[in-house]
Amino acid sequence: MAQNTVRVDALVVGSGPVGSAFARELVAAGRHVYMIDAGAQMSDRPGEHLKNAYLYQRNLNLFSPVIRGHLSLLSIPSSDRAEVTLDPAAYRIDLKKYDGFVLNNQNPDQDPAVNLGAAAVTYGVGGMATHWTCATPRHHPVIERSDLLPGAEWDALYQDGEQLLHTRTDAYADSVRQRLVRGALAEEYGELQEPYQVQNLPLAVERREDNPEFVHWSGADTVLGALADGGHDRFELHPEQLCTRLVRSADGSRVEYAEIRDLRRWRTLRVEAETFVVAGNAYLTPQLLYASGIRPKALGRYLSEQPISFCQIVLSQDLVDSVATDPRFGDAVREHREAAPQDPVPIPMSDPEPQVWIPVSEGRPWHCQIHRDAFHYGDIAPNVDGRLIVDLRWFGIAEPRFDNRIEFSDRHQDTHGMPQPTFVFSLSERDRANQHAMMRDMLRAASTLGGFLPGSEPQFVEPGLGLHVTGTTRMGDDPETSVVDTDSRVWGVDNLYLGGNNVIPRGTASNPTLTSVALALKAARHITTGRTGGGAGAAAAAPGRDA
Repeated sequence: MAQNTVRVDALVVGSGPVGSAFARELVAAGRHVYMIDAGAQMSDRPGEHLKNAYLYQRNLNLFSPVIRGHLSLLSIPSSDRAEVTLDPAAYRIDLKKYDGFVLNNQNPDQDPAVNLGAAAVTYGVGGMATHWTCATPRHHPVIERSDLLPGAEWDALYQDGEQLLHTRTDAYADSVRQRLVRGALAEEYGELQEPYQVQNLPLAVERREDNPEFVHWSGADTVLGALADGGHDRFELHPEQLCTRLVRSADGSRVEYAEIRDLRRWRTLRVEAETFVVAGNAYLTPQLLYASGIRPKALGRYLSEQPISFCQIVLSQDLVDSVATDPRFGDAVREHREAAPQDPVPIPMSDPEPQVWIPVSEGRPWHCQIHRDAFHYGDIAPNVDGRLIVDLRWFGIAEPRFDNRIEFSDRHQDTHGMPQPTFVFSLSERDRANQHAMMRDMLRAASTLGGFLPGSEPQFVEPGLGLHVTGTTRMGDDPETSVVDTDSRVWGVDNLYLGGNNVIPRGTASNPTLTSVALALKAARHITTGRTGGGAGAAAAAPGRDA
């Protein structure tokens, strides 16, 4: 390959909301940012949420296959099971003779018993934010949030992150189903006190003013703001460019340049910068550090994953019948019956889905989402009336332990020629007990709302399916037990910063994106000012800053 040299102020590896938060802050401070992503650009506006398309808002169920199509599994245990029904004349191989041959992320080193079998990444501009649920709760100040930062700083960073992501709680407030489901659960869980009562789920979404039946889901482009429109002389976004190695100075104290493989023009780039930011996610960020020979003791360790209990219910006859007589819904029901007199369901066809939340609280270490959304699991058949279906997803906490980890192979490579990841993860006895209690609580909520949809009875989903892994390059105040300091700077490497869920040092139940964006803002402000601390900063002056 030919090699070209590029010189910029900052290289940002990863184009999701976290990388985009870094880029926006750095550009606002006058830095020239070169952002890359190993995947292609999938929308006209880079990093836009794909669910904004008309078709998927009209039929939410069609989006589930889109999500599955954008997820690449990371570690697939190799199988030597004999295919006894294969045509006898067909080509066969003896896997024992060819030990070590791998294909499509098959991993002979992976023990299925301790695998995160559903762990996956999205290669594409915007990353997971091209299809995420947009749930953006704040982490509980005691159970989830790290005490490495003072409470006032967390509050300020969260506020700035919510503004960047366009977080709000009122986009579904007027929905018939929202009020129906929330009311039934609020009555059932009457013992829960503010601020941990049944409430609207915080979402990075805005209802469209030109057609209120539709919403605009936030993506990485939302965080980028005007930078996503192109034409800015201090910002470059390059799809299908893979960072394969960070090369340090002789004493190891700084990164001098990054080696980039251009997957479109098949050339190698040498990107020199003052600052390097890696925001690839909890799997690919430690992978790049490992490939670069940056291997602190805690790299890949303290991995924490959210156990998830899941079911789908059909709303009870009593709840659905109550819609027709409830004065809160009188106008909506009357208009619907005039427009569709043959429809036996009193809920309007265009009624927005429910988006209800029961937050983590002391004594209840799980995050509860009661809603309808597209996931890569939990589809419903085309002949099922989606107005009657509600998804229940309870997310638990697994506290980080040193032995829970992601390892990288010196022998096998993944699809992109990078070190193959292998997982080692199990739950402690305490974690197992908590997840059992979590399931029991989900059954309480489910029985309040209706009966189980056949095929979606209560179950624990495959480990890794939540895609909320944390801790693999954790923040801390001790280089022996963490990878980055409280400004997200890698210990011992002055100009290398990390971003993403991998920086979060605690086990969490709530969705981690808002917290990761908040920590990215803190890190970016440290880069531009040299000062530690949160609060409103460069984002206030960023291009296209939203009111």
